[in-house]
Amino acid sequence: MFNGESIFLDTVLIITFAALSISLVGGVIRLLKGPSLPDRVVALDLIAYIVIAFIAAYSIATGTADFIDAAIVVALIAFLGTTAFARYVHKAGHESTDDRI
Repeated sequence: MFNGESIFLDTVLIITFAALSISLVGGVIRLLKGPSLPDRVVALDLIAYIVIAFIAAYSIATGTADFIDAAIVVALIAFLGTTAFARYVHKAGHESTDDRI
């Protein structure tokens, strides 16, 4: 994984993987804890972007760009999921205000 060409790059990659791992644990805790559905959706979005960062860091560590396509696909799916949820919340908000009138 680490090619040993640069001690600085290897150190930065180790720190990056550690920070991403801690962030992933925090995102999973927020996903499980909640308390509301929007909090959980934002946590799931955060986890998706942390996975993208893992893929990018792994590509840098190995020196190949083979996994960048997978990162792009994960980013598109995360964006579409967030957009769909925002549309759902927007429509649900309009329906609830119509009932009160």
